[in-house]
Order: sequence, then structure tokens, then C-alpha cells
Amino acid sequence: MDSGQQFLHDTRYASDKEEEPSDQQKGLPQPPLELPFDVAVPVIDLPDPHALNIPDITLQEAINRRHSIRLYRDEPLSMQELSYLLWSTQGVKAVTARPCTLRTVPSGGARHSFETYLMVRSVAGLEPGIYRFLAIEHKLLPVMHGQGIPAQMARMCKGQKMVELSAVTFIWAAVPYRSVWRYRQRAYRGLFLDAGHVCQNLYLAAEAVDCGVCAINAFEDDDLNAYLGFEAEQQFVIYCASLGKKPESERAAG
Repeated sequence: MDSGQQFLHDTRYASDKEEEPSDQQKGLPQPPLELPFDVAVPVIDLPDPHALNIPDITLQEAINRRHSIRLYRDEPLSMQELSYLLWSTQGVKAVTARPCTLRTVPSGGARHSFETYLMVRSVAGLEPGIYRFLAIEHKLLPVMHGQGIPAQMARMCKGQKMVELSAVTFIWAAVPYRSVWRYRQRAYRGLFLDAGHVCQNLYLAAEAVDCGVCAINAFEDDDLNAYLGFEAEQQFVIYCASLGKKPESERAAG
């Protein structure tokens, strides 16, 4: 049995398989809805997602136009556009008494195990660097700065040039215990399903702001996790996507 088949075997539900109780069933405390952060580090306000002035297109138009784009105009995103894209992919609509977060994307059991990081190359008003999106607060937390970051990110994404050309590259990192706490090992299947929900929302939302997206599954896992300071068993990159303003040829086609 190869490793992929072994994963499916080990995470299956089966009537002949005795299930261990989950940590939730054992009465262990629920993990936090969001990773803690240093409150001494100044955060950056994003425009209110409920007051954004974003061009309106139909869902049918967005679906018809959607395809992967790897070349981008050298033009910055606005903070309003970035706020809209973050809201569309991980926006928190409510925090319930349970507690859990209700977001703009589905997640099994509303576990929402992702933290969003951004490799920013060209956003008006933001210094180039790595930022973490604080979804509950709808703010950005600076992680690191430096002009060489896009080239480093491209190298860790197997040399894919669209990362260096992007205005922003989205990096979704899974915090598995948020789901494992309830669903045991089955949770790992859900993480990959949830990544697809999030990235498809990015593709569709990007159409309204004249942007193209290219999903990225080819990256050096160990290098990228270490670069972002993750302990891989506690948090790991699950998916990335480059994004930037469409080139003139794509605008005409759209």
C-alpha cells in the first residue's frame, strides 16, 4: 500500500473500525479560534469589509471568466481590494457562543483551521513583506519585511515566476488540532477539502477587481514552513496562490 492509499485507509470511517474518542468527547478544552499574537506589535487596519466599493459582477460571469493566470500587470492592489479578497476567502461573519467562527467559506463543523499569510510585493500603503491576516479582527499583523522576499518565495515554490510577478501571494497554513480536536485523524481529509473552498473563492472574487489567480500546490514544504517559523506538526502550509492585476491581453479577453 503506497502512502496515499495508506492515508485514505487510516482516515476512513468504517463499521469494522473501532474509533477512539476525540479530545472533544474526552472533555478536553477547545483550541483557540485564532492563534495568539504579540499585542505589542502594531497591527494594520484594513478597510471595513461591509463598506467596500467593489465593482459588481454576476456569479455566472465570474465562473465563466475564471482560469489560472500566471502573468500580471506591474500595478499595485489597493488596500480596499486586499480587504475584499481577504474577506471573501476567510472573512468572519460572526463569532458564536459555542464558540466558533462563521465565515465566508464552509468548513466541517465550523472548525476553520486556517491562518492566512500574505507575501506582499505591491499593495498601495503596505511595505513589501510577509503579513498575517487576523481574521476575527480583520487586520494585518506584520511578520517580516524585505525586498528579497518575493525571490525567496518563488524559490520555495519550485521556481515558479508568477510568485515574483504577483502583487500578493496568499499562503494558507493549517492548524490541524482545531479540527483534530473534534474529528480525530479524519480531520486531515477536511483540511484539504477546505483549502479548495478557500482558493476557489479567491479565484471568483478576483474577477470583480480585475485580478488573476494561480493556485500553487508545488512548494518545498519543509523550507516554507521553516521560513514562516512553523513547527510542522502544529502548523503547516497547505496551499498557496499568486494574485495580481490581469495583463492587457486577459483584460481584453474578459
